[in-house]
Amino acid sequence: MRASAAVSLIVSTFVLGSCGGRAPVEIKTDAQPVAARWNAVLSTPPELGGIVDEHGQAWMGADPKDPGQTQAHVDMSNAVPGAKHPWHVHRGKCGSDQGVFGPADAYKPLKVESDGKASATAVLSVPLPKTGDYFVNVHASATNMKTIVACGNLAPPAR
Repeated sequence: MRASAAVSLIVSTFVLGSCGGRAPVEIKTDAQPVAARWNAVLSTPPELGGIVDEHGQAWMGADPKDPGQTQAHVDMSNAVPGAKHPWHVHRGKCGSDQGVFGPADAYKPLKVESDGKASATAVLSVPLPKTGDYFVNVHASATNMKTIVACGNLAPPAR
């Protein structure tokens, strides 16, 4: 009986001591609430299966500092370390491109880190669309823009 009481006291001391640290707790949130933005899951097109398997997520939403602008963001993983991938939001759907949304030069290339991950945000000088079809594509490289290594259709925000 004494042994179980001693073990309970030790466990309680450890649990309580680990919960009350003095370091501030920081909770990071996305710049955009999920329900207020267009969202996409990115994946490699089937024709590149077995060659490339990049995947990620993307979104676009109203710029919180200027509602007349749109922010677009992409996160990728499983990419080749050191690669630089141009990316854009386009009008249309994957496989049915109707042109880049906003100024093409606002999209800085994804720079893949040593862990195969990359992310980038673009601020576009156009308001967030309320309707239509949009998608995000990630190009193989600046010299190979025709090869798409990942694509995802953007679903509109919940209204």
